[in-house]
Amino acid sequence: MIDEKLLAYFEGFLTEKRKTLFKTILENRTRHFTVVLEDIYQAHNASAVVRTCDIFGVQDVHTIENKYNNTVSRHVAKGSQKWLNQFRYRADGDNTKTCLNTLKEKGYQIIATTPHNNSCLLQDFDISKKSAFVFGVEAEGVSDYVLENADGFLKIPMVGFTESLNISVAAAIILQDVTTKLRNSNIAWQLSAKEKEILYFEWVKKTIKNVDKIEEHYHQNI
Repeated sequence: MIDEKLLAYFEGFLTEKRKTLFKTILENRTRHFTVVLEDIYQAHNASAVVRTCDIFGVQDVHTIENKYNNTVSRHVAKGSQKWLNQFRYRADGDNTKTCLNTLKEKGYQIIATTPHNNSCLLQDFDISKKSAFVFGVEAEGVSDYVLENADGFLKIPMVGFTESLNISVAAAIILQDVTTKLRNSNIAWQLSAKEKEILYFEWVKKTIKNVDKIEEHYHQNI
């Protein structure tokens, strides 16, 4: 439960412009689509994808860390990581399995992004189902486990000699396409009122310097 009185107190430290911005952005956030990064060891690539998710309103990012730790470059992410929910899977060697099972339990279909197999072309992709787009490292792509357990495959049409795109570029192309179609559809893609309320409270807190001390002072004086 959100402490409404505490929230109102915190809001006193924000400008009206800032509060309005938060509420406007929340109206464009979605969990209908989510992104999974599997063993992306290049910090600049992972960070660029995080930034892309923020830009196109995808609230959640899942990172699988079997062989490599996922790190975010502040220079590349431009602070976007601050506004997203990031879930890291790095407990053991079955992190990919754990991540995919978790997403399937939440109702997501697993879509492996790959130029191979009988992949669906981006322009033909059915946006109606909740989908988790899995991106792997360049050249190698997603793991065999992802390929074996995916519910579908997706590729960007390419007509040149090169058969793969940089992961950050691929993510940007895919997310721009599917989120644009989503917002022009009749699908209920927005966050619930409760989800918006929780995120708004979190964002307000993240905006305030020394928020812990301010909250302590609030509780001492009520």
